Amino acid sequence: MPKRVIPLLLLSTVGCANPNVTPEPPSAMGPALRPPLAAPTPLSPGSSPDFDNPRIHEIVGAVSAERVERDVRRLVGFGTRHTLSDTVSNTRGIGAARRWLFGEFERMSAQCGGCLEVMYVSDIVPGESGGRVPVDVQVVNPIAIQRGRLHGDHYVLMTAHYDSRVTDPNDSASDAPGANDNASGVAGVLEVARVLSRYPTDVSIVYAPLAGEEQGLHGGRILTAYAEDNGWSIIGVLNNDVIGNTTGVTGIVDNTTVRVFAPGLPPTLEREELQRLLSAGGELDVPSRQLARRVVRIADTYLPTLDALMIYRLDRFGRGGDHSPFFNQGFTAVRITETHEDYRRQHQDVRIEDGVEYGDVPDVMDFGYLATVAGLNAAVIASLGWAPPAPEEVSISGAVLPSTTLRWSAVDAPDLLGYRLYWRRPTEPAWTQSRWLGDVTEFTLENVVIDNYFFGLAAVDRDGNESLVVFPNQ
Repeated sequence: MPKRVIPLLLLSTVGCANPNVTPEPPSAMGPALRPPLAAPTPLSPGSSPDFDNPRIHEIVGAVSAERVERDVRRLVGFGTRHTLSDTVSNTRGIGAARRWLFGEFERMSAQCGGCLEVMYVSDIVPGESGGRVPVDVQVVNPIAIQRGRLHGDHYVLMTAHYDSRVTDPNDSASDAPGANDNASGVAGVLEVARVLSRYPTDVSIVYAPLAGEEQGLHGGRILTAYAEDNGWSIIGVLNNDVIGNTTGVTGIVDNTTVRVFAPGLPPTLEREELQRLLSAGGELDVPSRQLARRVVRIADTYLPTLDALMIYRLDRFGRGGDHSPFFNQGFTAVRITETHEDYRRQHQDVRIEDGVEYGDVPDVMDFGYLATVAGLNAAVIASLGWAPPAPEEVSISGAVLPSTTLRWSAVDAPDLLGYRLYWRRPTEPAWTQSRWLGDVTEFTLENVVIDNYFFGLAAVDRDGNESLVVFPNQ
């Protein structure tokens, strides 16, 4: 018998109207989103900050299973979202889907007083005979940017591909529902944008449905190039792909875990930097893995019924996702994916064969689980969105000494409170010990031998928000 796990209890399932769906009676829509909580009272310089933020609990509770289901079914309703499908029709094909997504972002922006910059980021992908793009095609990403108040040139991205496919990757005419792969991720992006657009952030947030993933990660590549051309300083990319299913191909049923694929050494490293990291054991502490540790910590803090599993790999074995172009260009990026996939529901013609159902349809999805994973994303993005910049020029010393000393440059942030030091044994995947240091730029951890631990440093603001942890240079 397959394992059965008790369903997660969502804190809230409030609803809102979808402008391109026949309106439901107000009683079926649920109450409107509540005004956000006020910012917490700033801490005094001598206080030890608490990572747990009441506003983030509120954000997690505002995510709606009803809304993500409605968005998944709306995307499925376009018939196919294949990258080479119809772009003229208002009811079928990828053109209709991208215009609907653009319209959703515009509606959200109107509701938050114009807080979102809504645009298309696109490029022409040249055709190649025998490839997945046999003719020239314009790949279009409808994105929304929520500009930060203090550090607007720093960005956190939430991405998910909205194109779909069936068994034949070049079949652009057949119905390709793409419910879990990947209307689930896109519905998560939309829901996080609805909730977080009500909260001003210190850094900029990009909500990005991407096209062309099934044809070769083209949408991710195009947005990566746009970020480079516009000088974005990217704190992290959370790519959500296949996040709405809890029944695996082996028969296991599990809605209590989610995978975070955390790649290691990026291919852009210079030889000197690579040698330094390998010498210090830093291959486990590159920025993408620090981002993954942040996801794990956020899940532990704000979603006690969900465990985030950090996996030291770029992606699933032999497969890829839209975080890869970002990572390959040196940006910090991870992939968030359900733990147990059902491959009969991915890249398949909808059919019944030998009594087995195939096809990526919404009726077999777990929308409560999808909302929970969306809530995890919202919490991570809010946590990073209010955080100060990470420390720079962090150095460490302590060879053949009984104690370990770290030094760093002061973070330039008007709301900075101080710094927190983290350490763990090399066999431990996540930080297990920490110490609040206050507003200093040097600290010696007495009687902690440098050879037996890994160390990291984070900046903290007056509200207790923390930057990503930085692994020190030698």
